Amino acid sequence: MQTLKPIRVFLEIVAQGSFVGAARSLHMTPASITRIVAQLEDDLGQQLLTRTTRQISLTGAGAVVAARYRPVLDEFDRITQEITRATQPNKGRLAINAPLSFGMRMLPGLIDSFRLAYPQIEVDVQLTDTLVDILEESCDLAIRISGPPTDKSTIWRRICMVPRAIVAGPALFDRITRPQTPAELDPAFCLSYGRGLQPETWVFGGTGATRTVRAGTKVVSNNGELLLALAMAGNGMVNLPRFLVQDAIDRGKVIEVLQDCEVTPLNLMLYYPPYDALPPLVATFTEFFEAYIRDFQSFDFRF
Repeated sequence: MQTLKPIRVFLEIVAQGSFVGAARSLHMTPASITRIVAQLEDDLGQQLLTRTTRQISLTGAGAVVAARYRPVLDEFDRITQEITRATQPNKGRLAINAPLSFGMRMLPGLIDSFRLAYPQIEVDVQLTDTLVDILEESCDLAIRISGPPTDKSTIWRRICMVPRAIVAGPALFDRITRPQTPAELDPAFCLSYGRGLQPETWVFGGTGATRTVRAGTKVVSNNGELLLALAMAGNGMVNLPRFLVQDAIDRGKVIEVLQDCEVTPLNLMLYYPPYDALPPLVATFTEFFEAYIRDFQSFDFRF
């Protein structure tokens, strides 16, 4: 790997457009950068860069070296990362996808604690409310809050159940009668979590028979924060995870509707690509994630 260092330095100079920029990026001194490139040119018997007081530019030979070595180095780094991830549980890079609302509320503290425990693990977190194709997105795992999974091409692990609550801003009930049973819900005032024109189905269970209610399609969104804001403004009722709405309930921004009717909870799950066995790095995060969520549950986080 040491023999790749001159090529890596040379390519960083090309990427940064200067010796000083490459030195800063690689945490080296400009003098050491200059020596390494000079030795590389001597080894190859070619001048790779032309230098002036204002800028550097590639020679013809330098352009060939940069074009030929860049994909080789990228492939080398990719393979090295794969091998590292497959053998080391506490070092490497982890790519995570998570829902926006959950990510903004839960992941700052979780990632901070995880990085303190595993400082050599780099974390790439992408937030989206769409259930991504975990293979197409090249994720190591995805965090999702949803109903039972139907995708047969992925592996999933339930972490805990996530209770939900139906809430609305007090102003809504200045215009309509507050429902006392699921049968009294007016779909026109039930905002849907979803996409397109497919209405959300609200399922009520508990000790009695299961009852389903189709929410309306006048407002549909795949973001819980937006739906909660609309509900607070009196636009309708929403059925959202309790961790998302509890603060608004406590502050009187919304009131809970149908408190005596149990809304079917969701699942907090981890989705994985179809691994034969969890890579050590993924297993490390999974164990930490489960322990972190258990701690929050023990402190009445309302998960």
